[in-house]
Amino acid sequence: MTLPSSLHPTDQATRDAALTTLLEASGWSQAQRGLLAGDASFRRYDRLEKADGSRAVLMDAPPPVEDTRPFLAIARHLAGLGFSVPTILAEDVAHGFLLLEDLGDDTYTRLLARGADEEALYALAVDTLARLHALPQDQVLAVAVPPYDDSHYTDEVALLTRWYCPGVGLTLTDAAVADYVRIWEALYPVARSVPETLVLRDFHVDNLLLLPGREGEAACGLLDFQDALRGPVTYDLMSLLEDARRDIDSDRIARMKARYLARMPHVDSEAFAASWAVLAAQRHAKVIGIFTRLDARDGKPHYLGHIPRLWRLMEGALTHPVLKPLADWFAQHVPSSARVIPPSQSGAVHPAP
Repeated sequence: MTLPSSLHPTDQATRDAALTTLLEASGWSQAQRGLLAGDASFRRYDRLEKADGSRAVLMDAPPPVEDTRPFLAIARHLAGLGFSVPTILAEDVAHGFLLLEDLGDDTYTRLLARGADEEALYALAVDTLARLHALPQDQVLAVAVPPYDDSHYTDEVALLTRWYCPGVGLTLTDAAVADYVRIWEALYPVARSVPETLVLRDFHVDNLLLLPGREGEAACGLLDFQDALRGPVTYDLMSLLEDARRDIDSDRIARMKARYLARMPHVDSEAFAASWAVLAAQRHAKVIGIFTRLDARDGKPHYLGHIPRLWRLMEGALTHPVLKPLADWFAQHVPSSARVIPPSQSGAVHPAP
């Protein structure tokens, strides 16, 4: 599948009229509507509820800053592979609206907050990834998604130098930035030393649900996969277990890695460990930059409270020998004393738990 060119912007009145038409045509015009969730992007999600108690979710993704087509393509692909994603009930791609099956409120985040069995939840998520990754490449990559190529990686790690460093008062020379990019470019082949798969990219507890009544890996509901790429099998497991938003016991992380590798005997464990370290450092650099940008540009300061955790995770990744050149760069240009929460540009910071 090749997506056509970018969608054109539409004014709000036109979008409102288009939404009314969509809801009427799909039988949801009389439903009660309330905010279900916001998002770090420009998307928002509303829950629709009819008088008989039936529910659906409305994704509002305004063009051209958002595009629903990747979500549709990946959702249908994953459903065809037997994974649990929201069924598409209705769509208006031009105006950025999708009506989705409501998979309920039991996100991993909420379940963990209520004291659910953490080991069981993580085991189910790991098994779900292992099942996806064990599929033949021509099957799992039958949907056309871009590769996680050098330009993607470099654009993402540059978020740290473009947003975080100025945010904490660090001025980097052009030479220092060039060295940073050069070091990363030498590491990308290490990240790719494991098999390729469909990388969902935001595989963590906020985007996973437990679905009662479904057996095996089908009990794990998947959300927020529209940015999927073709890339290393290590990425999503790392995203799950080195979570920017919550601490996970190191022994549990080790058990879950072992559980995954037991189901993926063709993956070399040393290559897996090196790829993990590179991608962990890469993701943490990206997210540190994104969380800083969310405050400075988008007026969302509450993400800043997670930055100390991200630096702890980054420092753990940098202990792998393959990352010594990057560790040396950080020691020189972003020393420990600068690994702090940037002063908020938009309001008070609410520290992360």
